[in-house]
Amino acid sequence: MLDRMKTLVLTVNARAPEADIIAQAAAVLRRGGLVAFPTETVYGLGANALDGEAVRRIFAAKERPSHDPLIVHLADVETLPLVARAIPPLARTLAARFWPGPLTLILPRGDAIPPEVTAGGETVAVRIPAHPVARALIRAAGVPVAAPSANRFGRVSPTDAAHVLADLNGRVDVILDGGPTPVGVESTVLSLIGPVPTILRPGGISREALTAVLGAVELGAGRPAEAVRLSPGTLSQHYAPRAALTLYRGADQALRRTLLAEAQRLSRAGERVGLLLADEDVPAFAEQPYVYLSVGPLADTDHVAQRLFAALRALDESGVTVILARDFGTQGLGLAIRDRLTRAAGGHVVEVTPL
Repeated sequence: MLDRMKTLVLTVNARAPEADIIAQAAAVLRRGGLVAFPTETVYGLGANALDGEAVRRIFAAKERPSHDPLIVHLADVETLPLVARAIPPLARTLAARFWPGPLTLILPRGDAIPPEVTAGGETVAVRIPAHPVARALIRAAGVPVAAPSANRFGRVSPTDAAHVLADLNGRVDVILDGGPTPVGVESTVLSLIGPVPTILRPGGISREALTAVLGAVELGAGRPAEAVRLSPGTLSQHYAPRAALTLYRGADQALRRTLLAEAQRLSRAGERVGLLLADEDVPAFAEQPYVYLSVGPLADTDHVAQRLFAALRALDESGVTVILARDFGTQGLGLAIRDRLTRAAGGHVVEVTPL
């Protein structure tokens, strides 16, 4: 039944969204429908966050398990008390510094938020997106909008409307096409439940930026069960292309030698090999018979993050059967890139040692 829905694609100006187009999509949200829309991170699949039945349609369209909570998106900080039962002063400090923007806060759930949004839990994930289309849509709808990434569950997140259409055509009512998203990886999820703020999912706000405001910030990698319960995007297998992906970490020269040797071995075994590289790696592979894509220079993790998901989709579309991906470190958005590639690999990570 899902695939029989007619999906309407509406092109919208990303910087100055047209009021009539936004009003049309907002009306769909108010009547319980699904609207995919651009945020500064990735495209989201939105429903009225106060309508449990509408939220269940998100899970059905994505084939997403009900135990994976959603993020609630707001148009402005004044509506935060509607979705959160208690707002600590630290949340106000972070909101003043990072909202609108790619930071999601975990707070106690307000009574107006149905359990479908929070996977039955007593906390809610909430943020204010920076994208003009997203904010205009939420404001016009007049309701908070629950929105995970607009793709089939577990697959590569969409950074362009074409990606959404490829995954969800016939499963959503409207796609607002605002062009490519500028950040390219999802928001950072920061839990304020507990004595120390904890990053449950690294994302578009770096750990360094949070530390500059907060001082002590923990990484939630040591508490995976808590992260899965509180935050989306923390399952061990996620963001995955169709091709089997392996992530390689290590010093650059040894890393390139290992990638080349493994590509040669897999090619001899009959695999069609794809490589996800940095600009600095390209000379070592330019004369090789493998499909490769560079996502940018090692020092520019913002650029790499912006191109990451589109590159994984492009490698899939090229017909490769395996993808060998290099690591980009942990500085800036490197931590988020490592997180996405590790989950895309299902934890299949090779630590390369110098020869």
